[in-house]
Amino acid sequence: MPRGYLPILIFLAIAIAFPVVTILAAKLIRPQFPFKEKLEAYECGIVAASDARGRYTVRFYIVAILFVIFDVETIFLFPWAIQYSVLGLFGLLEMLVFLAILIVGYVWIFKKGALEWV
Repeated sequence: MPRGYLPILIFLAIAIAFPVVTILAAKLIRPQFPFKEKLEAYECGIVAASDARGRYTVRFYIVAILFVIFDVETIFLFPWAIQYSVLGLFGLLEMLVFLAILIVGYVWIFKKGALEWV
C-alpha cells in the first residue's frame, strides 16, 4: 500500500468512528425512561398552551424555498462588488445579465402567485 494513502485512511477511520462512538455514548448515558415533564415543550417555565406541532400550508414551504433560492443567488453580488474595479465594464455587463435573469425569475414567480400567502 502506498504510504501517501495512510493519512487519508486514518482520517477516514476517525471520521467514521467519531459519530458512531458519540451516538453510542449518548445512548448509554441518557435516561431510558424520561418522565412526562421532560417530554413537554419548554416555554420559560409556563405550561404549554397547545401542541407545538402546528400544521403549515404548502404555500409557506414554497415561499421559504423561494426565499432561500433567491437569497443564495444574491450572495453572488458580494464578490462582484469587491472585485468591481478589477472587472471593469465586462464585470458590470455580466452582473447586469445576472440581475436581469434574477428579475425575470421574480416576475415569473410573482405572476404564478407563489408569493401570495392566502
